[in-house]
Amino acid sequence: MEHFAVDTDYQAFLSDIKQHYRSAQLKAVHAVNQQMIQFYWHLGKRILEKQAQAAWGGKFLEQLSQDLRADFPGTQGFSVRNLHYMRKFAALYPEIVQQPVAQLPWGHLVVLIEQGKDSAARDWYAANVVQNGISRNVLATQIEQDLYARQGKQAHKLTNFAERLPAPQSDLALQLFKDPYDFRFLPVTESAAEQEIEQSMVNHLRKLLLELGTGFAYMGNQYKLTVDGQDFFLDMLFYHVRLRCYFVIELKATELKPEHVGKLNFYLAVVNDVLRAPEDHPSIGLLLCRKKSKLVAEYALKRTDGPIGVADYRLLRELPQELQAILPPTEILESRLSPPSNDAAFSITE
Repeated sequence: MEHFAVDTDYQAFLSDIKQHYRSAQLKAVHAVNQQMIQFYWHLGKRILEKQAQAAWGGKFLEQLSQDLRADFPGTQGFSVRNLHYMRKFAALYPEIVQQPVAQLPWGHLVVLIEQGKDSAARDWYAANVVQNGISRNVLATQIEQDLYARQGKQAHKLTNFAERLPAPQSDLALQLFKDPYDFRFLPVTESAAEQEIEQSMVNHLRKLLLELGTGFAYMGNQYKLTVDGQDFFLDMLFYHVRLRCYFVIELKATELKPEHVGKLNFYLAVVNDVLRAPEDHPSIGLLLCRKKSKLVAEYALKRTDGPIGVADYRLLRELPQELQAILPPTEILESRLSPPSNDAAFSITE
């Protein structure tokens, strides 16, 4: 048998074939899922029709479940509970053609059926799953934390993104923005100081990234920048892989003041000069306050060069004294992540 000499051209050919095969596998799984969702919707619609006609009594679903599982042994989808979900699925969506829900796995749809509120919210969550590849557990958490109300509605957002960022980056940045940010997973109360809140964010970085949204990479906290011999420390620095830009987050345990926006604007200018690569987009600032005046925020953002969003955040309220006496310390309740070290420092001189 003649030996075939493997060269770089063959390796490239093989890599291309394997990539094409994996793509075909994913498309096949996606197609099978869509066919199954279509079937579940169709079955739910038929169940609705029969029950509306009062064609069979109350034991109809139990009998249908028993017969289908007998004919298709090993199939998990024909339980009585699942049939109830199918019926509700068809009731909530009279049509599913060209809708994001038709692309979701059944487990995600069950979460929407159980927890989703109005049709606009369900549609938004479904589109968010399709766009960002969100898991079922994350979807349930987002619904529980009312992400649609905090991120999906645009009118109340206090940013200057539209004026300071080019499209489509301004639209993408606005989609990421929430108000308020929900940090009630942090083991601190509303009376906590800025340093305590920030350190808790670092210790619970995984949950913090989940609240911020998809695409954020953590770069460090108290990130030092030196300008003309003076040291400045950013509360938290992130990089967003989709927007291809740095995010500077400043935390204030007080009511918003105009000088907070000015300080963050200064930080953005420095980050753009010393960290931003030629292919990066302009850096974005996020100012998180205990509370804010809408009018003060609007005036502060009006003459600000950098793209900045201003939002409230919410923490746990103080526990009643009787609960404080019986609950174990927070350190026992939650294991904490070790904060990443930040050895990098950058300097600008005249």
